[in-house]
Amino acid sequence: MSTPTHPPRSGAPAHWTGGTASFDSAGLAAATRRTREHLHVVGADGGPLGVATGGLVRHDGGTDGLHWHGTLPPLYPEWLGDRGFGETHGTRYPYIAGEMARGISSVELVTAMAEAGLLSLYGAGGLAPATVEQAVDRLSGTLRQRPNWGVNLLHSPLEPAAEERTAALLVARRVPCVSLSAYLRLTPAAVRVAAAGLRRDGSGRVVRARRVIAKLSRPEVAREFLSPAPPALLRALLERGELTAEEAELASLVPIAEDLTVESDSGGHTDNRPLGAILPVVRALRDRLVAEHGYDRPVRVGAAGGLGSPEAVAAAFAAGADYVVTGTVNQLAAEAGTSDRARRLLAGAGVADVAMAPAADMFEMGVRVQVLSRGTLFAARADLLYRLWREHDGLERLPAAARRQLETEVFGEPLETVWERTRTFWADRDPAELDRAEADPKHRMALVFRSYLGQSSGWATGGVPGRDADYQIWCGPAVGAFNDWRAGSVLDGERPPAVQIALNLLEGATVVTRAQQLRSFGVPVPPAAFRYVPRQLG
Repeated sequence: MSTPTHPPRSGAPAHWTGGTASFDSAGLAAATRRTREHLHVVGADGGPLGVATGGLVRHDGGTDGLHWHGTLPPLYPEWLGDRGFGETHGTRYPYIAGEMARGISSVELVTAMAEAGLLSLYGAGGLAPATVEQAVDRLSGTLRQRPNWGVNLLHSPLEPAAEERTAALLVARRVPCVSLSAYLRLTPAAVRVAAAGLRRDGSGRVVRARRVIAKLSRPEVAREFLSPAPPALLRALLERGELTAEEAELASLVPIAEDLTVESDSGGHTDNRPLGAILPVVRALRDRLVAEHGYDRPVRVGAAGGLGSPEAVAAAFAAGADYVVTGTVNQLAAEAGTSDRARRLLAGAGVADVAMAPAADMFEMGVRVQVLSRGTLFAARADLLYRLWREHDGLERLPAAARRQLETEVFGEPLETVWERTRTFWADRDPAELDRAEADPKHRMALVFRSYLGQSSGWATGGVPGRDADYQIWCGPAVGAFNDWRAGSVLDGERPPAVQIALNLLEGATVVTRAQQLRSFGVPVPPAAFRYVPRQLG
C-alpha cells in the first residue's frame, strides 16, 4: 500500500522551517495529544506527510524547509459542540450529566458538576414530592444563582397526578432547567413546565422562566416538542388557573423545548435505537419545523445513549450533536446516589451484560427498560411477572406451581402479605388505585407485581443485603465500553469522581477529533493516536 501524500497545490508552494516535525508513528500519536497548539501538516517532495509544531510558515517563495500543506488551529473540549449551548445554560462545556432516576443523579453529583462548569440534572423520577422538594431546596441554597443545574420531570402515564405534583413543585421553586424524559406524548404537566412564566422583554422577545430540555427517541415525539403547545392543553391549563392568558398566548409562539436530547441505546427507558440512525432524522425534522414555525432562535439537538468512551463522544459530535448527555457511567461516580454493592456490579460489566425488562412505571403498557444482567436475576424475574400477568386474570387464577415460585424465588413471602403492604403504599400515594384494584383482580395483580419492580431499584440504590439477586440497575452497553477504556487508569475503581469522568471523556473526544482531522489531511495517523488514557484533569 502506498503512503498517502497531499495532492499538489496550485500557485507557489509555502514552506515550513524550524520547530519539530514528526513522521513516525510514535511522534504522530504524540502530536495528536497537543490539541491546544497549532499543528502544521508538512512533507518533503514525494515523501509521506507529517505533523510539525512551532517553527514558521513562509510564503515568500523560499525553498528552505518542508512543504507546508495546511495548519490546524488549537482545539478545545469547549468547542466540540454548539457554542450557544454554553451561552444559554451557563456552562463551560457542551455536556450534561443526565437524570438517573431515584436520586442516583444526586444532590452531591449535581453540585459537583455545576461547580465545575457542566450542566447536571437531579434524578427526580420515582421519588416522592417531599424528597424532590428537599433536594431542590438544597440545590438552590448551595448553587444560588448558578443557572447550570436542573431537575428531571418523568412522564408517568399510570400516575398523572404524581407527575403534575412534581411539575407544580418545579414551577413554584423556580428550578432553572427542567428535563422532560420518557414522554410518549405531551401532557398538561409538561406543557405547564414549558409555558409557566413566559413573558416578553423590553424588545418584545419571548423570555422563558426556565430552560426546557426534552429527551426522546422517536421522531413523532420530537415533533410534539419541536412544536408550540397544543391549543387544547393550553385552554385546559388556563381554565385550571395554572397559566395566565399571556402565558398561554406566548406558548403558542415558541416550541415546548429548545434543546432536544436524542436518546439512543441507553440505560433505563430506551428504544435501543442506534444513534447514527435516529440523530440525523431528528436533526432534519428540527430544521423543517424551525423553518415552518419561523422561530427566531435556534433549537439544539444533543445526543445520549452509548456514550461511555471518548470515541463514542467524538462520534456524536462528528454526527452533528450540539451537546452530549451521559447517564449509565455516572452511576459509578463517587457522588452518585447508589450503593457500593451496585457499583461493584457495574464495575465488572461488559458491553453485552445488559438486558431489557418490564418497566415499573409503565408495566401494563408493556414498556421496557434496559438493565444490568450480570450478577443479578432481576431481568429474568421481571419477565416472569409480566408473562404471568399477561396470561392470567388475577392472583387467584395463578397455577399452584407459579404461585409457589413467586413466593419462594421472587417475593420471598406469601402473596397475601405482599398485597397488604402494597395496599398500604397505595392508600397513602393514590387511594383511587385501590378502588380500581378491588373492582379488577388483574389490576390488583399488576400492583403486586409492580411492587417488586418498584422496590428492586431501591434495593440496588440502598445496597440492601440479601436482595443482591434482585437489584434493578438501569444500565446500557456504555458501561462496558467505559470499563474497558478506564482499566488501569486514574478512573479505575468503583468510585471515580463525576467531574473527572466528564472531563476525561471530553478531553479524549478532543484528541480523537484531532486525530481524525489529521487523517482527513492525508496524514498516516496510527491507531494509537485514537487512544486516550484518562488522567487527572482540572
